Amino acid sequence: MGRGKTTLLSRLFPGGLPGITTWAEPYKAVFMKDNRTGEAVQIAAYDHSIQGTKLKMVLTDDRLCSFGIPALRRCIQSESDWVSIDEVGFLEETCEPYKEVIRDLFDHKRVAAVIRKQDLPFLKELRERPDVFLIDLDQPFGNSGCVIMASGLGNRFGGNKLMADFGGRPMIARILDATDGLFAKRVVVTRHESVADLCRENGIPAVLHSLPYRSDTVRLGLEAIGDVDRCMFCPGDQPLIQKDTVASLLLCGVNAPEPMWRPCSDDAPGSPVLFPRWTFPELLSLPEGKGGGFVAKKYRDRLDILHVADPWELVDADTPETLELLKRQATQRSMV
Repeated sequence: MGRGKTTLLSRLFPGGLPGITTWAEPYKAVFMKDNRTGEAVQIAAYDHSIQGTKLKMVLTDDRLCSFGIPALRRCIQSESDWVSIDEVGFLEETCEPYKEVIRDLFDHKRVAAVIRKQDLPFLKELRERPDVFLIDLDQPFGNSGCVIMASGLGNRFGGNKLMADFGGRPMIARILDATDGLFAKRVVVTRHESVADLCRENGIPAVLHSLPYRSDTVRLGLEAIGDVDRCMFCPGDQPLIQKDTVASLLLCGVNAPEPMWRPCSDDAPGSPVLFPRWTFPELLSLPEGKGGGFVAKKYRDRLDILHVADPWELVDADTPETLELLKRQATQRSMV
């Protein structure tokens, strides 16, 4: 419970939006409400005489047009930047005037719309608009992998910083939390037995190795992840990185699958970086000592940026002094 389309819209827009809401009483009727006025009408009824497996909900008179079109026209003329349509389905397919006003609405407003996954021409048209950012609620993050880079020796830190205390837990636990539940596959690549043990205790696969180079860590991680459409490489020493940032990068990658994606704050690019499948051969054969940044720099024209408001999210805990700064930032944000 609490994960459906209506809940998502209410969380995105707690005060509500002008627009329309449709809902069904199974095997009975479909209703439409004008969000602004609260007025609701029945727009379709279940027809028990229809035989077989065909859709049995049919439009009632012309109420979809006579009620829905004026409601959406008022939205176009409203001062609100955003409008909500919950939802667009098979009924709209048969009403060309209503479809036209929806197109007009998309051209003039930012629209938070729920669109059914049925393979119908109008629904496909809306989903494929170049200005649409689409989230599949059944599989929002697609077939994505995550490699957590935890192989650094911590020379500047003076030891294994990944197990350093951060709010009563090892620092590596922060990125484990931030990536939890978002990926089809996830693996930690490390040279530290203590890190590998911690991951295994938490049910997270770990690759323990003794190879010297960053390129080795990238290759081992990608080989362990296997068949995915994209892979995110996450440093293990960014304790303030937020799950929302990781999820946002993933959503960008699902909607625009060709470019690489990385976060940026105040024009300073950072990590983690999301790499699409076409980069995998080069990541698997990096020059000795190079990391994913080598590929990102090589294909700058195929790199997109997600702007992050808080620059501390992208800061590495390279030294004990930086770690203390990050702890103070976390305390100020009530993150520990």
